[in-house]
Amino acid sequence: MCSSCPAHGESQTPCPAYPSSCSDEQWALLEPLLPAPGNTAGKGGRGEKHPRRLVLDAIFYLVRGGIAWRALPTDFPPPTTVYDIFCRWTKAGVWQRIADALRDRIRVRAGRSRTPTAAIIDSQSVRAADTVPAASRGWDNGKKVGGRKRHIATDTMGLLLAVVVTAASTQDRDGAHPLLARLRERFSTITLTWADAGYTGRLVRWAQHVLNLAVTIVKRTDPGFVVLPRRWVIERTLAWISKHRRCVRDYETRPDHHEAMIYIATIMTMSRRLTRA
Repeated sequence: MCSSCPAHGESQTPCPAYPSSCSDEQWALLEPLLPAPGNTAGKGGRGEKHPRRLVLDAIFYLVRGGIAWRALPTDFPPPTTVYDIFCRWTKAGVWQRIADALRDRIRVRAGRSRTPTAAIIDSQSVRAADTVPAASRGWDNGKKVGGRKRHIATDTMGLLLAVVVTAASTQDRDGAHPLLARLRERFSTITLTWADAGYTGRLVRWAQHVLNLAVTIVKRTDPGFVVLPRRWVIERTLAWISKHRRCVRDYETRPDHHEAMIYIATIMTMSRRLTRA
């Protein structure tokens, strides 16, 4: 705890320090990317009661630890307040915008263009908790998993570009349709995408004719463990996401909330990466 922290409010305001909490460098990076408070334009509305850094730390704590909203420690703002802010920022697309800004900075730091020209796609089925309604869950017979499936696209550095969450019963090639459409809508510079053999067939032709996007299939040829070209990058990204326990299983009532959890997990990873030095 700190006795005085400008980012967390007045003197003597508790400043919880958990492994998931923002460092000062992370907060300096993330604070300008958050939306402006609702009443800064002088048009009425209540001021924000709780410091934003404390709210963000609470959300990071939940995503990293995989706990329920109402199980947040008492030194954070009330769980209902944190959840309401999470929902409001999810609806406004805040998490995606922050992830985009951090990804652009990492790419520029690595000497690359801000806008990628190639992508990699893959999917991962995760078990669903009892909080996930039956209408948005399914059974993945190949992986023997009942729940939801997240379809993600990354650049060649493994940085998240887009995510779509469907029922686990959705075939990879069917889930890739909205994923590739979203990818084309957001990144006109991408002309090439790599995928595994599960995407072979009509998806390749559809992407080429409708989206003008080439999908190259990277097939497994040797038995046993083999590091496959390009595909290992996105598999590493899925491993990064799964380090955050809220993403190991799907607890979200709404698919867009699970998408937000994935963006938050990548925000935590990228912000640490940018401030590590």
